[in-house]
Amino acid sequence: MPLRAAHHSSIDPLCTLAKEMEDEKKTAEGETSSPAAAAAAAAAALKPSPAKVEPNFTAPYGPNVHVSKHPVLAHKLSVLRSSSTGPSSFRSTLREVTFHLGYEATSTLATREIPLTVPATNHEDHVESVGQKINDKVALIPILRSGLGMVDPMLELVSSATVHHIGMYRSKALMPVQYYNRLPKVCDVDVAYVLDPLIATSATIISVVGILKKWGAPQIHVLSVIASKKGLSELLRYHPDVRITIGAIDEKLNADGNLIPGLGDAGDRLFGTPFVDDDEELVHPSKRKRTLSMNESS
Repeated sequence: MPLRAAHHSSIDPLCTLAKEMEDEKKTAEGETSSPAAAAAAAAAALKPSPAKVEPNFTAPYGPNVHVSKHPVLAHKLSVLRSSSTGPSSFRSTLREVTFHLGYEATSTLATREIPLTVPATNHEDHVESVGQKINDKVALIPILRSGLGMVDPMLELVSSATVHHIGMYRSKALMPVQYYNRLPKVCDVDVAYVLDPLIATSATIISVVGILKKWGAPQIHVLSVIASKKGLSELLRYHPDVRITIGAIDEKLNADGNLIPGLGDAGDRLFGTPFVDDDEELVHPSKRKRTLSMNESS
């Protein structure tokens, strides 16, 4: 009897565990069979992929502003800022930074399902499947001339995008002046991405966004590497409905309306061109005081 009692005492916990598992299974089956459970399961199945980059925001700018916090981007921004980075490295780094920011900025684009076939491992058969294709018509709006350095990486992300250039420069009074505009007469896009590496006073971006709204762009998304705190606030004050994706926010602007620390003149650094003082604009290049806003070495 003692042996039999010991035998039963060792089996009882296993029986109890099996019974509990069976009860849980029945309960789960009962829950999933109810309409509410079925709806919940369906909703769970429709949750977005965890790989998708969801927009976030940095207070106090609101939900339309996304400031990337990626450590690799922070490293690349340091390379981009450095005065020892020559034109060649500056171009390649700006390309990498734009690709990263563009990947995050395009996370809100709409897609539609398309049929496709996938090759089987035997290289002969094909498997029918369903894929995704970007449904939105996208336009890239680089602001000349520094915005040109951001076009190619964005076209790699959205190869079907059209490109329309807008040329702007700042007057001595820091007011934006438009000198070039290649927007078509009719707006046939769903989303327009404005490309400019820097947002300083934001007067240029505010002006370009206003031009795009008059053109009829339904959605406008500003993509920039660095923005000033003041410029970002001003842009949102005039255009609170615009989405903004940036890599960093600088606190200060100097008396000339330039970002501190910023990254220098993005156009000069991108194309390796010297800074020409307004007093020397009519002087032959060989007679000018040649100064560069960056190291000339590549």
